[in-house]
Amino acid sequence: MSYTETTTTSWFTRLKNGVIGTLIGIVVILAAIYFLFTNEGRAINTYRALVEGAGLVVSVDASSVDTANDGKLVHVSGPISVQSDVSDPDFGVAAPGAVGVVRQVEMYQWVEKSESKSEKNVGGSETTTTTYSYEKEWKASPVDSSDFKQQGHDNPAFAVEGARSVVDQADLGAFRITGDEAADLGDSSKIALTAEDAERIGANIATSSPAKLNQGGLYIGYSATSPQVGDMRVTFERIDLKEASFVGRQDGDTIQPYTTSNGREIFLSEAGRQDATAMFDHAQTENTVITWIIRAAGMIGLLIGFNLLFGLFSIIADLLPFVGSIIGFGTGLIALILTLIIGPTVIAIGWFAYRPLLALAIIGGGVALAFGIGYLRRKSAAPAQESFGRA
Repeated sequence: MSYTETTTTSWFTRLKNGVIGTLIGIVVILAAIYFLFTNEGRAINTYRALVEGAGLVVSVDASSVDTANDGKLVHVSGPISVQSDVSDPDFGVAAPGAVGVVRQVEMYQWVEKSESKSEKNVGGSETTTTTYSYEKEWKASPVDSSDFKQQGHDNPAFAVEGARSVVDQADLGAFRITGDEAADLGDSSKIALTAEDAERIGANIATSSPAKLNQGGLYIGYSATSPQVGDMRVTFERIDLKEASFVGRQDGDTIQPYTTSNGREIFLSEAGRQDATAMFDHAQTENTVITWIIRAAGMIGLLIGFNLLFGLFSIIADLLPFVGSIIGFGTGLIALILTLIIGPTVIAIGWFAYRPLLALAIIGGGVALAFGIGYLRRKSAAPAQESFGRA
């Protein structure tokens, strides 16, 4: 089931779009440079904050709260317990002893997919043929069918939506943490519904379709083996957390973010019993990973920006399509070269700006090493020249 649409864009319209693309390209390039530069400062300041924190942190016993540690950076590790049960607020599915309950909802919906093919014409216009296809898939979020190109693929509204409920607070030994902090660290496991649960939940969902048990969850529809658009699957999971470790500023019997001397905040949390050294090592690794992700994203942003910036030249040359293709290849190559030059340069400048002494030391070390290698080569070459002269 598909629908094909063919459109032709005139050369003048493409020129206008190219000018807009050039302006957007400039914005994208500047944004990429900004993020590449500031990312180095973020990475270095986070590194320094973690090093400072690792030298200040005090491991405390979770079984009691010592007010003498108020305001200090502390590490606490211990068992997690809850004083009240948590349940789904709409359907009453409870999970005694858990830190949270998650309701997951999927609907069988129409999904539109498209595939386009463009062909340049003599005179600079461009003809685009787009084929839209429609498939049915299980989706956890609504798919808006009002913008579909072909009518007759309507998706109904969700009769019930997903949700997460957590306890108001959890106890880490004698300390208190929020329900969200505990739930974010916990492991999820499925709650098997009963026939009574299915009947109660089905009666509270605004739908005319029957609700019945299916593999421990609730199926809303006539046949789980032959689903129809609008059918829904509802499952519930409990979130459990037995032990956890936190690093932060002790504030009474709570753990809050700790501000270091450079203004960065430290608040670390992990499931299970982790010592302070391991938690800071994990945080440093995470900082490194984030740094490289942002670097890669910034480089991709530069490449996209330069391609947008130079895209107007190939459009102008598209009066003769083969000339436009040659120009497009050339501008794409220039965009790649500029990305590979400017990206690392911005990273280096950012790193130099935030760590000038170390950067100068590395540069000086490199110069000294190069000078030393050159000196040794000249020195080793001198005896050979003397021997050659005597011969």
